[in-house]
Amino acid sequence: MTAIKQSDVNKAAWDACDTFRGTIDPAAYKDYILVFLFWKFLSDLWADELKAAEAQYDGDSERVARRLSRFRFQIPEGASFHDLYPNRNADNIGEQVNVALEAIEQANIAKLEGVLSETDFNSRNNLGETADRNRRIKDLFDNFARPALDFSPSRFGGEDNAEDVIGETYIYLISRFASDAGKKAGEFFTPRKVSELLVRLADPQPGNKILDPACGSSTLLVRAAEYVAGVEGKDHASQADAQVFGQEATNQTQALARMNMFLHGLDNARIEWGDTLTNPKFVNGDALMRFDRVIANPPFSLKKWGHEVAGNDRFNRYHRGVPPKSRGDYAFISHMVESAKPREGRVAVIAPHGVLFRGGAEGKIRQALIEENLLDGVVGLPAQLFPSTGIPVCMVIFDRAREKGGAREDADDVFFIDASREFVPGKKQNELSKDHLNKIVDTWRAREDVDRYASVVTREQIAENGYNLNIPRYVDTFEPEEEINIAAVQAEIEELEKELAETRQKMNGYLKELGVL
Repeated sequence: MTAIKQSDVNKAAWDACDTFRGTIDPAAYKDYILVFLFWKFLSDLWADELKAAEAQYDGDSERVARRLSRFRFQIPEGASFHDLYPNRNADNIGEQVNVALEAIEQANIAKLEGVLSETDFNSRNNLGETADRNRRIKDLFDNFARPALDFSPSRFGGEDNAEDVIGETYIYLISRFASDAGKKAGEFFTPRKVSELLVRLADPQPGNKILDPACGSSTLLVRAAEYVAGVEGKDHASQADAQVFGQEATNQTQALARMNMFLHGLDNARIEWGDTLTNPKFVNGDALMRFDRVIANPPFSLKKWGHEVAGNDRFNRYHRGVPPKSRGDYAFISHMVESAKPREGRVAVIAPHGVLFRGGAEGKIRQALIEENLLDGVVGLPAQLFPSTGIPVCMVIFDRAREKGGAREDADDVFFIDASREFVPGKKQNELSKDHLNKIVDTWRAREDVDRYASVVTREQIAENGYNLNIPRYVDTFEPEEEINIAAVQAEIEELEKELAETRQKMNGYLKELGVL
């Protein structure tokens, strides 16, 4: 079997976007591309299973139907991509696609409710007048019918391998859409290396329950499952012994997150739609569910986060103080800390640097978290890592094992890493390399001072600084300038002046020959 290159699949999928590029905003057309990709995957999966069942039972339709009824997804007759492909020139092709997707959703209602039917392929507002709409949908059919976008598991040597490839293609497309969408991308995407770093710092283990309360398209949860699988010596995220949970405020983005889970074989993931701060979904009665790991890249300094109802929060998440009305950073942090298991849960969150030093209500919450001995460390990162903002960000780690009765209750320091100066520069975005990640993680695990890079700081010292966590207070990155040899510089100046005098003399000679002087 010829090896299939991930880059070839990615390119073919990105080329399919030419159907919309330049005429429709990426934030709008991404849903059509990603739904088509998911539909094509389901259709290829079903076609492959049907072929295998017919071969196994020698065409015995009853036994074939019995095997198919137990399959991971059900595709009703006439609803697959391959069923509609011959109709791609029909005048009502958008309506036909809607009907097919609705039929698939209903046949898999427990898994796919709200995943496929939210995208309207007959939308005049999004896809244009009838002729333009039909042309664009026909182009999608033609593009996704290419051999490079055949996601049949038999082509990849098994369903796990197929999921690895299409899952990475899905995330690749999301990353490209995020790059094109700029600031609009913040709601659904965290760059890969940033995701990997946060997960490695959180260090989820086999058997863990993992929550992302602001999951976007759920790439953080995918990386967490992959990490756990790696700890167990397994090859695929779907094989990880971990339970993943996510909540997303935007309905369409929540649908993208669920597709992402299915494409990576994480069918048991639970992704909920709703505002985490005003309507958390992971609850037991009047108490929050508790998790081993809570990871997130929540919206930075969200203005309308629910301040008006926070004072009466039935989960008592804001007992350390209510964050300011205009910035929801500590609302998310408070929720995440309260969602972690007492005396053992760990929290890792991406945040703007303001959470480290801003005063007022945020300063009081930060002080309480430090006094409760929950803060484990802070990692400063470079600027321009995100498509949605150019500001430098940090990762803040809390560990409830430091509470009284926890395995680390004797810990009494906070670890600071300043990794803000090490990155791969890019035109639109800077990136972290594998070496950068390894250095940060190795330093984190060693938890020792590193000159101009990392520092172990006592809580007493932080208290003396007014509970200000601004990294330069604790990690001195000043590099002394090289001493200047005055005598050597003077000798160099004299030599240059001598060369200049000789050059002038030659120039005057040339000018005399030319009759200018």
